[in-house]
Amino acid sequence: MTNEYKHLDLHGDRVAYRDAGDGDTLLLIHGMAGSSATWDAVIPALARRYRIIAPDLPGHGDSDKPRGDYSLGAFAAFLRDLLDEIGIDKVTVIGQSLGGGVAMQFTYQHPDYCERLVLIGSGGLGPDVNWMLRFLAAPGAELILPIIAPKPVLRVGETVRSWASSAGIRSPRADQTWRAYASLSDAATRRAFLRTLRAVVDHRGQAVSALNRLYLNAELPTQLIWGDKDNIIPVAHGIAAHEAIPGSRLEILPGVGHYPHAEAPDKVVRILDDFLTEAPARARKLG
Repeated sequence: MTNEYKHLDLHGDRVAYRDAGDGDTLLLIHGMAGSSATWDAVIPALARRYRIIAPDLPGHGDSDKPRGDYSLGAFAAFLRDLLDEIGIDKVTVIGQSLGGGVAMQFTYQHPDYCERLVLIGSGGLGPDVNWMLRFLAAPGAELILPIIAPKPVLRVGETVRSWASSAGIRSPRADQTWRAYASLSDAATRRAFLRTLRAVVDHRGQAVSALNRLYLNAELPTQLIWGDKDNIIPVAHGIAAHEAIPGSRLEILPGVGHYPHAEAPDKVVRILDDFLTEAPARARKLG
């Protein structure tokens, strides 16, 4: 199966990742409180033409959740070390939500690895963000989260989801939101989530923006994908980034929310195929 996990030890921590397909490598980076499972709807199609590396970031999914650094820079260094361990030295970097911020940081810190950049509903492009994330970034959220996501509520929710699925009722957007919510029932995941969140968001909104550094990626082929119904990170951020990156492409998907890769996977795969076919990889610098 293309979606089975592989595991390795990296600096003493267990890392889970998915490795599927052959060809040029696509590095898929998930969002906050997510995991590589967010890419389930697109991995099989993409793996027919490309090699897919989709890790669970530290503190997320099936990877270890150490007490440590959960900044964008630390995530970028983790990705570099993971690629080195696997033996991959060039990738197209694809990030969604928080993963978009990590992707931009990765291209900034480790440009020699990066052939192209794809941002999907990306964070790190302006202050606006959903009010709930601002609320959870405030002091005291560690006391509230166990109450917000208690295990009995999750058990009921899973029963309802199972019933809806058997009845043919499916909402990819709600499913992605539920997965993130359900992960917070685990204490170690909650701690990692709050460390990650507070590294990029405070009560006023997103505290980290790459807009003033996007010109550094002028020679990096860049594709932006956004849903026009994104209520987590507004589409205006995608438009601003498109204007700030010369030669970038922007696809706005009507009726789609914060998870285009799950809500409209066929469209996203088509956009990625077109981009990867038509946008030559950035030439690697020698010396």
